[in-house]
Amino acid sequence: MSTDFFNEGVTRLTVFAVVLLLLVFWERWATLRRQRARQSVRWRTNLGMGAIDTVVLRVAFPAGAVGAAVVAQNHGWGAFNVLSIPSAVALALSVLLLDLAIYFQHWLFHAAPWLWRIHRVHHADPELDVSTALRFHPVESVFSMILKAAVVLLLGLPPLGVLIFEITLNAAAMFNHTNASLPARLERWVRRLVVTPDMHRIHHSTHGREANSNFGFSLSWWDRLFRTYRPSARVAQLLMPIDLPDEPPSPAHIRLGSVLLMPFLAPRKPAVPPASS
Repeated sequence: MSTDFFNEGVTRLTVFAVVLLLLVFWERWATLRRQRARQSVRWRTNLGMGAIDTVVLRVAFPAGAVGAAVVAQNHGWGAFNVLSIPSAVALALSVLLLDLAIYFQHWLFHAAPWLWRIHRVHHADPELDVSTALRFHPVESVFSMILKAAVVLLLGLPPLGVLIFEITLNAAAMFNHTNASLPARLERWVRRLVVTPDMHRIHHSTHGREANSNFGFSLSWWDRLFRTYRPSARVAQLLMPIDLPDEPPSPAHIRLGSVLLMPFLAPRKPAVPPASS
C-alpha cells in the first residue's frame, strides 16, 4: 500500500467521522421530524450498507477515482493534461464537472426502470436522517464509481481535484439527509448554492413528481438549470410522507438482508404510480 493511498484513506475517513458526528449532534439538538421506525434497526442497516459499499469498492477499485486521476496524469490522458489550465481553475472545474456527472447519474437512476430497481433501496428508508446518506446498494455504488472513473480518465482531472470532490460529495450527502432544518432566513441564501436538507427531503417524498425532482447532491444549480428544481412540497415537511413513491411501506425496508435483495425481487403492488400528479 502506497503512502499516498494511505493518506487519502485517512483524510477521507477523518473528514467523514468529523462531519458525521457534527451532524448527529445537530440532529439531536434540532430534530425536525419525529421518527417512528425502530432507529436501532434502521441505523444498523444503513451503517451496514455503508460498510459493505466501502469493502466492495475497495476490493473492486482499490485506488478509486483518485487512482484513475493519477493514471490519467501519468499517461497524459484527457484535456486537462493537454491544455495549460491554471491549478486553481482545474481544481474548481474538477469539482463542478464531477458534480454535474453525479446529477445526471441520479436523474438516470430515476428515469431508467432497471436502474430505479437498484436506487429504490435508498428511497425505501421510511425515515430520513444522516444515516440515510450511507444507504446505497453496492451495485449502485459500483456503477457510480465506474462513471466517476470514466469522467476522470476522459477529462484527465487532477488527483487533488478528484479527492476534494469525493470528500465534498460525501459530506454534502450526509448534510442534506440530516433530520434538521436551517433557519428560514439562512435556508434561503444557502440553498442558492448548495443542496439543503429541506430541499433534498422533498426528493424523498412518496409523491411521484416530488420524488422526481431535486436530484442534486452538492450544488443546487443543476436542478434550476435543467428545470428539475422544486422549492417546496405539497404539504409541510413535518407531515410529508417519506418512502418509495411506487410501493407501500414495509417493515422489511429497514432489514439489511431484505434491503440487499430488493433490486432482485419484483416490487409489490404499487401504492401510487411513480409519476402521478
